[in-house]
Amino acid sequence: MEIDSAEYQLRCQLTGHEDDVRGICICDKVGFATSSRDRTIRFWSPDESNHRRFTTSKILLGHTSFVGPLAWVAPSEELPEGGLVSGGMDTLILVWNLSTGDKVQTLKGHKLQVTGIALDGSDVVSTSVDCTLRRWRKGQEVEVLEAHKAAIQAIIRLPSGELVTGSSDTTLKVWNGAACAHTFSGHTDTVRGLAVVPGLGVLSASHDGTIRLWELSGQVLLEMVGHTSIVYSVDAHASGLIVSGSEDRFAKIWKDGVCVQSLEHPGCVWDAKFLDNGDIVTACSDGVVRIWTVHQDKIADPLELESYAAQLSQYTLSRKRVGGLKLEELPGLEALQIPGNSDGQTKVVREGDNGVAYAWNMMEQKWDKIGEVVDGPNDGMSRPLHDGIQYDHVFDVDIGDGEPIRKLPCNRSDNPYDVADKWLLKENLPLSYREQIVEFILQNTGQKQFTPDPSFRDPYTGSSAYTPGQPSKPVAAKPTFKHVPKKGMLVFDAAQFDGILKKVSEFNNTLLSAPEQKHMVLTEADMSRLASIIHVLKDTSHYHSSKFSDDDVVMVLKLLKSWPLTMLFPVIDILRMMILHADGAAVLSKHVNKANDVLMELIKKVTTSPPLPANLLTSVRALTNFFKNASYHDWLLKHRGEVLDAYSTCYLSSNKNVQLAYSTLILNYAVLLVEKKDEEGQSQVLSAALEIAEEESVEADAKFRALVAIGSLMLEGVVKRIAMDFDVANIAKAAKASKDAKIAEVGVDIELITKQS
Repeated sequence: MEIDSAEYQLRCQLTGHEDDVRGICICDKVGFATSSRDRTIRFWSPDESNHRRFTTSKILLGHTSFVGPLAWVAPSEELPEGGLVSGGMDTLILVWNLSTGDKVQTLKGHKLQVTGIALDGSDVVSTSVDCTLRRWRKGQEVEVLEAHKAAIQAIIRLPSGELVTGSSDTTLKVWNGAACAHTFSGHTDTVRGLAVVPGLGVLSASHDGTIRLWELSGQVLLEMVGHTSIVYSVDAHASGLIVSGSEDRFAKIWKDGVCVQSLEHPGCVWDAKFLDNGDIVTACSDGVVRIWTVHQDKIADPLELESYAAQLSQYTLSRKRVGGLKLEELPGLEALQIPGNSDGQTKVVREGDNGVAYAWNMMEQKWDKIGEVVDGPNDGMSRPLHDGIQYDHVFDVDIGDGEPIRKLPCNRSDNPYDVADKWLLKENLPLSYREQIVEFILQNTGQKQFTPDPSFRDPYTGSSAYTPGQPSKPVAAKPTFKHVPKKGMLVFDAAQFDGILKKVSEFNNTLLSAPEQKHMVLTEADMSRLASIIHVLKDTSHYHSSKFSDDDVVMVLKLLKSWPLTMLFPVIDILRMMILHADGAAVLSKHVNKANDVLMELIKKVTTSPPLPANLLTSVRALTNFFKNASYHDWLLKHRGEVLDAYSTCYLSSNKNVQLAYSTLILNYAVLLVEKKDEEGQSQVLSAALEIAEEESVEADAKFRALVAIGSLMLEGVVKRIAMDFDVANIAKAAKASKDAKIAEVGVDIELITKQS
């Protein structure tokens, strides 16, 4: 059977992943691997009991965030069954032994999400949102290359040995060794996916919705247009066919630049790859891996085909639109129990799979059925609909400045001032727009001769109604946000001082009873000095005048350096509060800024594996408090990478207080880095905040602060485009659906930012 003349049909659906399937890697003829947002990699082998199907033979666990690119390592003496290389949002590259399922190498160096992996001989070459290519040899980083102006999204190796990268800067670059030999320009948005076409050139998939085939000279041979949204992936087969996967839910098959078939999915198609025999594997956001075939003996049985058709039907139905509205959003028949307001008023309700229109009969006080609403907004009906109700007009109002288009419904018989007032309140827009909205209604409903009641008084301002014809300023609304951008720093300023002193005393007695630890014991004079320090810290009303001596600070630092790890947390708590005291912070700065940085030593000490939750909690809170004092900002910026790396797994802690402290640290860093216009730092903090936002087990307050950090970085920072590449729109959508009101509100804020130009 000729592959290029046959129609693809579903072969099988493979379930197991618990979240979006993000990547596919074909592993010669032994099977294929998939990566997922659920943090796992699955290796799929042919099912010996069913020639249509594949089965999971290995599940690889090791990444702490979602997994993206994969590369196949051919079998060798060290890897008898072959291996995989994976990259994740956790910035790590892991090398796996497939025969054991163990990771054999962890490659750490990228600052942000790893987006692409290629093998160059025995070397691993990786790309990242941090704009770098890194070459790894025998587990060690040997080269770092920079040339792209924005996040690098994909990498492939050509048969000739050159590497090709695609970036959010809209270009492709060809690399000959460490040198960039060519730059291909033409796409108008992020280049997301790449593939080799042997003997011809390179395929690129872009956020601009197109696929291009490039000669290695940089000339465009073909441009394939057909997708209606972001194209995430592209692949080529020896038969000449090309397959692409898109946000528009279709995997499209192309022949000679023409789309010959579209395979519909119930969700975004993140990746699509050809098997050697021409079958296609697709990775979908519904967590299912699907295989499509032209081979008649491998097509799914009628029952599975019917089941899949039902899945698509249900998905489509959930998004069916009636009168410009989603069918699922229309009110049910129970809405007809509410009487109408005027004779002839119409309402559309959901009946089964259809929208049905009813009119209010004032005489008989009942709703009379008009008929089914077919297809579009006005088909079979004379007036447009809004929220299931017919109006003479439903206008699109563009407030401007990135605000979403608003729907303004009104009838010719309505008082335009009343309509404007109610609409502005409903849309939560300033009442100062009232004059412009009234004028808009009058102009567009043909009521230019409307004469307002001279006795009318604005119920909100007490002034007379606006009179059309008088000069008015154009509507120039700026979007209003509930929670972003964050201004100022958050601190942890509550402390149980008596409890802290009691715990230090208790630990001191423990040391006293152990002969080998007596050299660490505090003397009576030391305990008296410590009590004096606590007394100063408790007396917050005199923070402006009270002082600390250098000896006070030296004693606290000595304890942090010499006491056992298990006894450090009450001393760290003293440090945490001392930072908030103006003089304490000033005296401490002499020691923090020395070459022998006591603060950095402490961080390394308390994050040593396995870290103690009490030490993590108190140290992260202490670091968070450092942001309150501007004299420490340079230190915080200088050590940003070390600090964030040291505490990077805190959001996975089972201790909710640790989660909250870490997310507060991230939020403070976001505020500082926006102020300092530090793009690299903003990118790293954005990545950390996104990890927190995506983690289901994170408690609500911690997730809220991470989302505020994301929104603030996008709105006032310089990383909005990176956030969009990180799929922040879906994070905002999930936040909006939260039962926690604050999380839902900041989700709305972020969604609004994504829609701004």
